[in-house]
Amino acid sequence: MASRTQLRVEFDRCRSRSGFGPLCLNRSLRLRLRGVASVFVAAISFCLLSVALGCHKKNQAAPDVVLTIIDQSWVDKESQAILREELKLFTDQTGIRVRVMPAPEVAVDQLATWRNLLESGAKVPDVYGIDVIWPGILADHLIDLKAYVPEQEIAAHFPELIRNNTVNGRLVALPSNLGEGILFYRVDLLHKYGYAGPPKTWDDLEKMSKRIQAGERARGNKEFWGYVWQGALSEALTCNALEWQVAEGGGTILDDNGRPTVNNLAAIRAWDRAARWVGSISPPGVLAYKEWDAFNSWQAGNAAFMRNWPNAYVAARAPGSPTRDRFNIAPMPAGRAGLATALGGQGYGVSRYSSYPREAAMLVRFLTGPNEQARRCRKSSNPPTIPGLYKDPEVLAQNPYFPTILLAYRQGAMVRPSTAAGKKYPDVSRAYFEALHAVLSHKKSASQAAADLQEELTTILERPSRSENTPSDRERPGSM
Repeated sequence: MASRTQLRVEFDRCRSRSGFGPLCLNRSLRLRLRGVASVFVAAISFCLLSVALGCHKKNQAAPDVVLTIIDQSWVDKESQAILREELKLFTDQTGIRVRVMPAPEVAVDQLATWRNLLESGAKVPDVYGIDVIWPGILADHLIDLKAYVPEQEIAAHFPELIRNNTVNGRLVALPSNLGEGILFYRVDLLHKYGYAGPPKTWDDLEKMSKRIQAGERARGNKEFWGYVWQGALSEALTCNALEWQVAEGGGTILDDNGRPTVNNLAAIRAWDRAARWVGSISPPGVLAYKEWDAFNSWQAGNAAFMRNWPNAYVAARAPGSPTRDRFNIAPMPAGRAGLATALGGQGYGVSRYSSYPREAAMLVRFLTGPNEQARRCRKSSNPPTIPGLYKDPEVLAQNPYFPTILLAYRQGAMVRPSTAAGKKYPDVSRAYFEALHAVLSHKKSASQAAADLQEELTTILERPSRSENTPSDRERPGSM
């Protein structure tokens, strides 16, 4: 992979030539993105070339501004249609046109691409979609939005999300949608077995899962399980495990000062309990489950309870869904210290290398502001990041599950230690979910895994950051 210096030399050479054209820019791009999949490099190359050529013509004639956005949600037709509509509205209101740069589908490739572009000092894209765990990783390359966004607009969002997106006093992204872990349950099965409501504690969940599972299997469904969740080696396991661990009082891997805290009795107790589930109330295959795997098992009628994200609610309530009228959601069960729900979701930030930071900040304000979030929520959607919208009658009419989302948020919102870990968060998370996976698969005891993880995290945090470090191979949390 080419160094940052090599790439900047190439870009400077391109700029110095009157024919700032395809061959020159393509060579510069290939130097930096050689490590990304070749198919996606071609797509990015084409998009950057189009933008560069458009800018060259614009400098000769048209003075209008054209922004470029790259968004990790641009991977399915529904998300593309939503963003396309929003960008058209922005153009209609401001006269500023926006192009969309295609993003790779896999989360690890997305973060690698974001880092490659930003670390190269690329002038496009101007606006980046920012996952909830990326601010600490990308902060050096994003502008401080406080210089462009009125204080009252910032204060309109959930304060925990604003704190998460603030790195060293700089607001590097504004949130646009909220994700959090929630418990899905089959209302019909709870009634069938005499339960008035969902489990309040993890102990309750174990007992109810065992009883319902035994009853359904006795009635012929031998593939039925009590509880499905995400146990694959991925960021999703980090989210699940932190919900168990924080609920027991075991902390969030690192303290506020970035020191490891995992080797404690509460964390070990939470890990031991989850290990009991595998093969008893959860299928052995749960150790390979990601979000869609758990959803498909539950949607097929093979589980009573499921942990997932809000977009699973939208999918399960869709017309034609077999569970459409047979389920509801609740906050995650509580442990000895209360309940905990891992926060997900995404927002938008502006590249510090953009030629149009003011206009790019205008786009971020538009996409994350109360008017657009309200418009987005007037049909079935993911939860907003502005508390006031949870009181909007029109919004609630289309999204009756929002009060439960707000309740879970108020009672147990938990932020992963991505800001405390900064650029090292991918390594911290990988070490954590690998340790948990060893416990769940009975390769290590919880106490031994916690001691080993504490030592490993200390080593990770003491070594220098690697600016060219490839992020961990994990899924982006907060969506399926």
